[in-house]
Amino acid sequence: MKSLLLAFATISSAYAGEFVDLFNGKDFANWGGKDKTEHAGYAVKDGTITSTKKCRVLMTEKEYSSYVLKFEFKLTAGANNGLGVHYPGKGDAAYTGMEIQILDNTHPKYAGLKDYQFHGGLYTLVAAKKGHLKPVGEWNKEVVTINGPKVTVELNGTVIMEANLDEVNKANPKHEGAKRRKGHIAFCGHGDIVSFKNIKIKELAAK
Repeated sequence: MKSLLLAFATISSAYAGEFVDLFNGKDFANWGGKDKTEHAGYAVKDGTITSTKKCRVLMTEKEYSSYVLKFEFKLTAGANNGLGVHYPGKGDAAYTGMEIQILDNTHPKYAGLKDYQFHGGLYTLVAAKKGHLKPVGEWNKEVVTINGPKVTVELNGTVIMEANLDEVNKANPKHEGAKRRKGHIAFCGHGDIVSFKNIKIKELAAK
């Protein structure tokens, strides 16, 4: 019985801890822009981080490896952004790290998208299920879980993408970002307006 309880305690400790705010609703304290309400082409507005037409890459000060990240986002018509993961802080986040698509793929201008370009896809690497975005202008809830090599994206209560980076590496050996297991979290701006709020993270024990 003791050994069983010890095993259970060990498993539970891997997921111990609570969600903490990655964005305090007031400034960019965790995003390399302390005490600023504008940073990297993003602005703090009414408790949100909202991109502007000058948006670039907004990244966390800290690097993360295994974690659960949850946030809400609201798109404008045709908007394109991205969630950078395992980003080393330089280069194109979609290749030096990896980029999970944040996109209004319902817009007519995206009629010719490749499967991995739809919302929730791991750019150039893994496609996501379509059809779970709320209408433009409404808030969506997303949960991204990275646990060692396993990556999961849940959108509005539905898992839309699952990937095993070890398998992705084998299929895409030249993709440097897919080899990484640690880095900054980032919003990857493309000059479109997208808002984010309730950004929280829970770190997991590294595998």
